[in-house]
Amino acid sequence: MSRRSFLLCVLLILAAGTALRVAWLRADPPVTSVGIVWHDEGAWVHNARNRALFDTWRTDNWNPVFVTPVFTALEYAAFEAFGVGTWQARTVPVLSGLAAVALLIAGLSALAGRRVALFGGALLATNYIFVMWTRAALIEPTMTTFIVAGWAWYAMSARRPAWGAAAGVAAALAWFTKAAAAFFVAAIVLDALVTLTLAWTPALRRRLDVGAPASEVTRGAWLTLAGLAAAGGVIVALFVLPYWSEYRFYNWQMSVTRKPSYAVEDLLMRASWLPIVQDFFSRMWLIVLGAMLATGGIAARWRTAAPGERLLVLWVLVGLAELTVHDSGNERRYLMFIPALVALASLIAAGGVTLVPAALQRAGLATRLAAVPLVLLLSYLVYGSLVRIPVLADIRAGDFSTAVRLAAALSAVTAIALVLRWPAAVARLSRLCVGPRLAAALLAAAVVWNLGQFAWWAARRTYYNHEASLALGAALPSEALVHGKLANGMALENDIRPIFIGDGFGNYDDRLTRDDVRYILTYTQPTVGYESGQDGLLIRELLEHYPDHRLVATFTVEETAGPDVAALFEKGPGELRARH
Repeated sequence: MSRRSFLLCVLLILAAGTALRVAWLRADPPVTSVGIVWHDEGAWVHNARNRALFDTWRTDNWNPVFVTPVFTALEYAAFEAFGVGTWQARTVPVLSGLAAVALLIAGLSALAGRRVALFGGALLATNYIFVMWTRAALIEPTMTTFIVAGWAWYAMSARRPAWGAAAGVAAALAWFTKAAAAFFVAAIVLDALVTLTLAWTPALRRRLDVGAPASEVTRGAWLTLAGLAAAGGVIVALFVLPYWSEYRFYNWQMSVTRKPSYAVEDLLMRASWLPIVQDFFSRMWLIVLGAMLATGGIAARWRTAAPGERLLVLWVLVGLAELTVHDSGNERRYLMFIPALVALASLIAAGGVTLVPAALQRAGLATRLAAVPLVLLLSYLVYGSLVRIPVLADIRAGDFSTAVRLAAALSAVTAIALVLRWPAAVARLSRLCVGPRLAAALLAAAVVWNLGQFAWWAARRTYYNHEASLALGAALPSEALVHGKLANGMALENDIRPIFIGDGFGNYDDRLTRDDVRYILTYTQPTVGYESGQDGLLIRELLEHYPDHRLVATFTVEETAGPDVAALFEKGPGELRARH
């Protein structure tokens, strides 16, 4: 393919991706099967909105700038450029999503050629889940884009080492967009250190029977670590250390220590949930299948795999480990896998490459047994995302046992069969190659599937949340103080001052003594306090503390399959209760 044709195809892919992301940008996100919590948008852009409207970053004790300084800065830039509003806040994830597509194309082009790059770019540009997430003003899309940038530039550094410095900077920015990107920092550091270790130790190379890394690869690894250290050092010096107590609280006490249990049985439970608790993998099952096959193939030729290939595998495996440790039950945490799965699947579907080297047929029993854990994991992801479908009713009721047992049994059978039938299985896999016609058919099927889902949403789209935010502003005086997390969610189309109450953080400590805050905003359907968790305890407690509260207005919103209603209460028609 000529360079001109390639660039034309890239522009067409980006144009399609842009259309999917900017059409009806004020519309409500889908309420099922994607995992977007719309009222979190206002909470995460809180500091940027404060700065744009009130010329100060902090107006209360909820300050997510310490969780996500990079995202906050980008949102502030959007508000300064376009004003404060729903579509303005969503320009950041829209641009992040398009940048991720372009970066994936660049990385795949450097790694495997233009055909593979276009295949992956088309898949990512139209992927329904990725499209819908990159239309929502939440931090995960921007974090994921910096991860894609780190991977793409690392892959490009194998030819032009200077890109390694950019890869390190991108990894640091991913971390300071959301600390959950620590898994990717660990992955890229690990691969760079492996490269440098092989370059420094001839004895190890002889033992592993590998050649020395190319000088460009070695320099790229060096520059990656240097870029990471430099960018991280600057951010730590200018932001983290001056605000250490806040940074530590938000990123450790609030985000880690108060969240999941780390007992062995809980870790096993979260690991078993990975492909089952959400329909994330099921909705892109063919991509998952291709990605898992590619992962196994890269692992089989690990010693000769390119740095970009190895980092894709580490991206997935270390990321799955992070979810197992922290939280595999929340769908937003899976978004970071989509570009990696797409890239891996593209290497198989469009690359015309074999899965495993034919020479692996002669591997001994030790090698076969060493492959078993990886085969079990990859098979479990493939089978688990498939077998959950017939038992979906049980899963929705909170019973995962049938799906877990069935997926585990199928995975065990696959691993045993591979060990027992190793030569024949490897021979078949080494001959497996996706031709251009089949690749085109698979790409067409994936694009049609994703566009069909988008069309289904578009035909049923609503604007309840945007309209409710406008109505809230009309119902309240300018800069009115309003208690509740939902006040943050409904603050993008008005100038109220939301007072966020979290479970032990935010404005929790003085929640019952802020009589200057005259209003409370919360869901009443599906349940009172639905947005605050714990059966709405925080909001219920607040309403009970002001028994004379009265209903001021109700607003139709959309968060669940509905109907959903938000209600605005005034704490008292006259004098408020005395302080406690």
